[in-house]
Amino acid sequence: MANLVVVLPLEPLRQGESFAVKSWPLHITVLPPFKTDAAPSEIADAIAAATSQQQGLTAIAGHDEMFGRREDVPVTVVEENPELTRLHSALVDALKPFAARPDERAFTGRGFRAHVTIKGPRRVHEGDELPLTQIALVDMAPRSAPGGRVVLATVPLPVAG
Repeated sequence: MANLVVVLPLEPLRQGESFAVKSWPLHITVLPPFKTDAAPSEIADAIAAATSQQQGLTAIAGHDEMFGRREDVPVTVVEENPELTRLHSALVDALKPFAARPDERAFTGRGFRAHVTIKGPRRVHEGDELPLTQIALVDMAPRSAPGGRVVLATVPLPVAG
């Protein structure tokens, strides 16, 4: 059973790319981790279908906060963005049928709060514009890269033109 997450990377990722947990590229998690037995291609197709009319969007970095169960994870919260919230809702609806347990936090958690985790010197700053032009499906615990993450699929969000 795979443990997957759906993110909006701040810089495009490539399918098959892998990275260590501590080296996560900066991103906004648009759907928290969930367990599934579905094939990654099925999930990628569902993401593409759910976002077929979605264009790329720009988010604005807000203030810093501490997140996590122990409030020990530094993040920069993204300013309220209705388009980003709609994208999150569309992905919840599209991917819930693939969840091993539809009552997982990814699908029932408290309000969606977009943020970018601060990774040492790698971070965004209040007021930064964050262009979001790609969705990435990432395996959180791949067998092929123990201790790392692997990009299973990417879906472009076309830039309005």
